[in-house]
Amino acid sequence: MTFLQAIALGIIQGVTEFLPVSSSGHLVLFQNLLGLKNPELAFDVAVHMGTLAAVCIYFRNDIAAISIQTGKWLFNSPWRSRQATPSEVRMAGLVLAGSIPTAIMGIGFHGIADRLFSSVLLVGFMLIVTGFWMWFTRYKQEPDLSNSAPGTGSALLIGIAQGMAIIPGISRAGATIAAALYLGIDRSTAARFSFLLSIPAIAGAALLNVIDAPAGGSALLPVILAGAAAAAATGYAALSLLVYLVKKGKLAFFAPYCWLVGGLIVILAW
Repeated sequence: MTFLQAIALGIIQGVTEFLPVSSSGHLVLFQNLLGLKNPELAFDVAVHMGTLAAVCIYFRNDIAAISIQTGKWLFNSPWRSRQATPSEVRMAGLVLAGSIPTAIMGIGFHGIADRLFSSVLLVGFMLIVTGFWMWFTRYKQEPDLSNSAPGTGSALLIGIAQGMAIIPGISRAGATIAAALYLGIDRSTAARFSFLLSIPAIAGAALLNVIDAPAGGSALLPVILAGAAAAAATGYAALSLLVYLVKKGKLAFFAPYCWLVGGLIVILAW
C-alpha cells in the first residue's frame, strides 16, 4: 500500500463511517477499484482508531459527564438510596444494553465476514436496502420531546440494527439513526445515542481484527499514521455534518446516493 492509497482509504473510512452510506461497502468497492487486497492488520486497526478518536472528540463532553456521573453513582451505593438515577447513568445503561446484541451478532457472524466482503454484488443490493431504510424516515414526524427518550427495549432494537451493519452495504449510522426515529425517539437524541453506541462497536471491531489476524505486515509506520490521521479528520467533519442534517430531518437526503451507487454496482457486478 502506497502513501497516497493509505490516505485515500483513510478518507473513505472516515467519511463513510459516519455518513449513512456504509463504510464497509465503500471500502470493498474502492479496494477492488484500486486493486488492493484486504488492508493489513495494523492499517485496518489504525483507521478504526482514527474514526474512534473522531467520535470521542466530538462527544467529549457527553463522554466525560457519563463517565463521572456513572462513577459517582456506582460508588455512592445508589441502590440503598431513593435518589433518582441521573440521566447520564441511564444513558450509560442504554449504551451497554444496545451493545449486547451488536456484540453477539458481531462475534457470531465474524467467521463469515470474509465471504461477505468478497461479494461486490451484495454490497450493491445492501446499499439499495440502506437507501430505502433512510428514505422512509422523511415520513416520520418529530415526536413529543417529553416522551421520546429511548428505553431498554428501544436500545436493544437499535443494537440489533447496528449489528446488521456487519453486512457490507448496510450503513451502521443509517441503520441505527433510522431505527431510533422509527421507534419514536427525537432526532437529536437519535443521533447522539447512535454515535455513543458506535464507540464500543468500533473499538470491538478493532479488537476482533487484532485477535483474528496475526501481527506484522509490510506497511510502514508513516503510511499507517497517514491513513489514521485522514480517517480522524474526515470522520470528525462527516460526523458534524450528519448530526446537523439529522437534527434538520434530512436523513433521507442520502437515499438517492445509495440507490445510485448501489444500482451501478449491481449492474457492473452482475
